[in-house]
Amino acid sequence: MKPAAARPGEALHRSPYITFWETTRACDLACKHCRASAQPLRDPRELSTEEGKRLLAEIKLMGCPLLVLTGGDPAKRPDLLELVEHGHQLGLHMALTPSATPLLTPELLAQLRERGLSRLALSLDGLEQTHDSFRGVPGAYALTMRLLAVARELGLTTQVNTSVGYHNHHELPELAERIAQLSPELWSVFFIVPTGRASATQMLAAAHTEDVLDFLADRQGKVEHDIKTTAAPHFRRVLMTRKLELDSIVGVRSDGIARHARGINDGQGVAFVSHVGDIYPSGFLPLACGNVRDEGLTQIYREHPTFVQLRDPELLHGKCGACPFKRVCGGSRARAYALSGDAFAEDPVCSYIPPGYKQKRLAVVRGG
Repeated sequence: MKPAAARPGEALHRSPYITFWETTRACDLACKHCRASAQPLRDPRELSTEEGKRLLAEIKLMGCPLLVLTGGDPAKRPDLLELVEHGHQLGLHMALTPSATPLLTPELLAQLRERGLSRLALSLDGLEQTHDSFRGVPGAYALTMRLLAVARELGLTTQVNTSVGYHNHHELPELAERIAQLSPELWSVFFIVPTGRASATQMLAAAHTEDVLDFLADRQGKVEHDIKTTAAPHFRRVLMTRKLELDSIVGVRSDGIARHARGINDGQGVAFVSHVGDIYPSGFLPLACGNVRDEGLTQIYREHPTFVQLRDPELLHGKCGACPFKRVCGGSRARAYALSGDAFAEDPVCSYIPPGYKQKRLAVVRGG
């Protein structure tokens, strides 16, 4: 007898699809939204090179295909090339999100490619003046554009990350055109979560969030690069209601990095390891669940109550709990927690009203 086929999303209970390792909190930029509240100097408590290698091995063994080295600025670590090469040799898809600073030289990019880096991701958060102001360093935009061009010339596949908020949402049409000219594999649009240095005043309201999601959906399939959102899983609801083909939602790119067929979210297909080894459901949901130096990532991801509960859509409250898209979206658990203190509350920047929800709420208020 053949074993029963795995249910959709069942694999996400065993292993994250993507793991983020905050290699350091050191960074030479001063970004206004920085999740890590990055500092100029490295923390002596950071995971060592050998501890990092053990973490990479565990990530591979538990079945996670994709590791993102993030920060701070990973280029602040002198063992960066060694870590990238080790992960590549293990068979991991190694992605890197460094800061655009003088540390990230063309020579370093060439070495990263030689060591097996799968993807380089850099941030563009607006046009020149907006980006430089947001990142806190004059010339950051010009340097980012040069580095993306160099990476493309070297044959590195690239990703552009954009944090969207009231500082730049009016610039998105022109910014989108400039990004398309850079020929990245992916444009990842991040909707701000008020954690670290980010504040709730930077977030787009629900109606404006929906406008941006509609704008992104209009471009999906019309440009050569893929488009995804971070902290806005309701982009899948927008795409599904437009009845786009599955390939517009799940893409496989030349570097082998694919989008998961089921929506991933904080703790569901995502794990985050801090610079000191603390394990979180994501970098934006500050609920520490253990440490890789003690319990290990595998046990925490599979068994810790917070992770287990975050993978159960029946525990969601409010609109998210009543939403027919809760199994493919689920709302941003990080944003719900940041604004309400409840990781299972409804996402406050989703404008969608589930069918019959208003009537049910009214009946509850009236005691019906």
